[in-house]
Amino acid sequence: MKGLSLRGKISDDALQIIENAGILVHQGKIKSIGDFETLKPNATELCEIDGEQVALPAFVDCHTHICFGGNRANDFAMRNAGKTYLEIAAAGGGIWSSVVHTRNASEEELLASVLERINDLVQLGITTIEIKSGYGLTLEDELKMLSVIKKAQGKTSATLVSTCLAAHTKPKDFEGNNAEYLQFILDEILPKVKEEHLSDRVDIFIEKSAFQLEESKNFLLKAKEMGFDITVHADQFTAGSSRIAVEVGAKSADHLEATADEDIEFLAQSETVAVALPGASVGLGEPFTPARKLLNAGAILAIASDWNPGSAPMGNLLTQASILATYQKLSTAEVLAGLTFRAAYALGLSDRGVLTEGMKADFVAYPTDNYQNILYKQGMLLPSQVFINGDKSYERL
Repeated sequence: MKGLSLRGKISDDALQIIENAGILVHQGKIKSIGDFETLKPNATELCEIDGEQVALPAFVDCHTHICFGGNRANDFAMRNAGKTYLEIAAAGGGIWSSVVHTRNASEEELLASVLERINDLVQLGITTIEIKSGYGLTLEDELKMLSVIKKAQGKTSATLVSTCLAAHTKPKDFEGNNAEYLQFILDEILPKVKEEHLSDRVDIFIEKSAFQLEESKNFLLKAKEMGFDITVHADQFTAGSSRIAVEVGAKSADHLEATADEDIEFLAQSETVAVALPGASVGLGEPFTPARKLLNAGAILAIASDWNPGSAPMGNLLTQASILATYQKLSTAEVLAGLTFRAAYALGLSDRGVLTEGMKADFVAYPTDNYQNILYKQGMLLPSQVFINGDKSYERL
């Protein structure tokens, strides 16, 4: 993945492929890449992978909600049976169901479940995982979620990036309007998040059913003044909020299924990463992010799973990316870039996503002699080995 553009189109013939390659690692970073036999005398320890294999940078999932309690399988069944969002919510489903179950879960229960999901992702070759709060929506419960993510980091070699999504929706039990709830987040939640070093990132869901454009923009600017990086749930069902993301200098604008053509150009001229979440499109039966138009316009496109209990329960990033590629006509190189260094850029990480000297030695091996098979199999070809900081973290037996 070396030498590829951060933004815009990439053809597959731009990929550099090294035959009979070796990766020399020192203190968790890549020291050199080249011919295996040439590098071998420099190694004090040797891990030799037998058979035809393809190694590539480990994946980065830059948008997940994998810290949650409960289950919303009934939501999925009701949605497929034709029920509307409001009908599902009235029947006790929807995001409020996840809020109730997450609030009722203990820290120990949440920690056990999030570690199980992290392990599932690592086995799929994902070694950097963004995880949002947003199912607590009170001071105590948002801090509980973020504390669980922090504790999980101490129990996994994967890199976890936490994001405070207290502005997911105004909770039913908050006595006040949207503006008052957002001010509550600014006054009460974010100072404690900062004080306890629980997250450096703030997210908000801008949508007719959640928070509106101007109140969201004011909230984001104030959060940014407090020292937080910004990301936005934008343009999922209605257009306009991706423009807010660009205007406030957000690291990323995520979803974008409803992004208008003029806003695609606006995104393409910015440093804000456009993050496609095909899992939500599959889970909800909604259109896909206009990934082809974004790349053609010169935008920075990343692809993430949006793994959550409601709209995107699959969690298999590679399967989702393969489906997105089919519908949006993305090259294999564009998909792999969107899962590696472009996704890392969305998280403000410049030390991973490319196998080259000085980068974090996170990489994954697939049992195939052709890199194209990784997408061709649409998630059925599983990694044989996953390395984090050069150490073997997982091996499929």
